[in-house]
Amino acid sequence: MNYRIGGLSYLNTRPLVYGLEDRITPGEPARMADALRAGELDAAIVPVAEVLRDDRYAVVDGIAIASRGPVRSVFVAHRANVRRLKRIAVTPASRTSVWLLRVLLQQVHGIAPELYPKPPQALLCDHEAMLLIGDEALEYSLQPASPRRRIWDLGEAWQSLTGLPFVYAVWALPRKSSVEGRELSAMLRAAKAAGLAHLRELADRPGVGTPQFRYEYLTQNVCYDLGAAEKAGLRKFQELCCAMGLVKETHELRFVS
Repeated sequence: MNYRIGGLSYLNTRPLVYGLEDRITPGEPARMADALRAGELDAAIVPVAEVLRDDRYAVVDGIAIASRGPVRSVFVAHRANVRRLKRIAVTPASRTSVWLLRVLLQQVHGIAPELYPKPPQALLCDHEAMLLIGDEALEYSLQPASPRRRIWDLGEAWQSLTGLPFVYAVWALPRKSSVEGRELSAMLRAAKAAGLAHLRELADRPGVGTPQFRYEYLTQNVCYDLGAAEKAGLRKFQELCCAMGLVKETHELRFVS
C-alpha cells in the first residue's frame, strides 16, 4: 500500500526514515501535526504535545526521538542568568519544546517570563534569550563559547528535574485499530532498525558540522526507543502540562504494536 508519511527535516530523524526517504513528505513539526490532523497523511513524526492534547492519535510503540540527558538540539541560548530572564523568543515550529520550556522555567526556576515568536534568522544579540531546536540549535552549538553566549540544555534540565528521559516526538497514526495501522507500524519499526544499523552512513551524509560531530550527536545525545522509562517520562510531562493548564485534561495514550 502507498502510505502517505510525514517526516521532519532534521538530522535526528534520519535513523527513523532509513529506506523510506523517497516516500516521505518533509516539513516542520507543527506542519506535520496539522497535515495528520487534516487527514492528509497516514502517519507522521509529530511533537508529543500533539498526542497529549488530542486523543485522536495512536502512537507507534517502541519508536521515539528522545534524550536521557543533554540533547544538544533543544536549548535556550541566553546572555543573562536564566532566573533573571523576562522575555524569551521561541520557535513556532514545535509546541513540545515551548511547553517543555514553560514547565522547566516554572519547576526549576519558579519564573514565567514572556514567550514571544522568534523572528527568522534571529540573533542572540537582538534578544535577551532564544529557544532553539533542531539543526538550527546544532549549528548554534558549534559557535565558539563565550561568557555572553550561554546555553541551557532542556534535555539535561528535564533529566535533572525528574530522573527520566524526555520524549520530543513520536510516530503518530489516526486513532483506529486496523490491519493497515499494524502494517504501517511494522514498516516504521523496520525503518528504525535499519537506520540504527547504518548510523555511520547516515552521519556521513551532508549536514550540520562534521561527520564525526553528527555521529556523536546521533549516538550520544539522541535515543530512539520508546520503552518503559520513556513512557514514564511522557506521563510525567503530561501530568505537569495538565497541572499548568497547557492541556485541559489527561487521557490514556494508545500504543500500536
